[in-house]
Amino acid sequence: MANGNVFRTFDRRGVADLYRLLREEPEFLHGAVVADKVVGKAAAALMLLGGVAELHTDVISSKAIELLHGSSLRYTFDREVPHIINRTRDGWCPLEIRCRDCRTAEECLAQITSFIASQTTKE
Repeated sequence: MANGNVFRTFDRRGVADLYRLLREEPEFLHGAVVADKVVGKAAAALMLLGGVAELHTDVISSKAIELLHGSSLRYTFDREVPHIINRTRDGWCPLEIRCRDCRTAEECLAQITSFIASQTTKE
């Protein structure tokens, strides 16, 4: 991720880094350029809410594209897939399921926040 002359890399799984940035360092997201391997609807929502300017991803879900369509966030991708799969590769990503029927990035954020809270209580 880059914002101006500041370049940072992140390695946590899923949307954890984007969520943390949105909550704790929203100024870094605003106007940033993001490169990521996989982007589902939840990640797309966080980028929209954070004011990310540009995204390039290897793989993007159709639901993420629907959410990004018409926004000012410029995006490119190598491959579109119907949905993002989970880590065990035997079903949908849990956040892709939670966000699939959300109509706005704000609705997605509520689902993401709930999901992350449920994961924190399990640890």
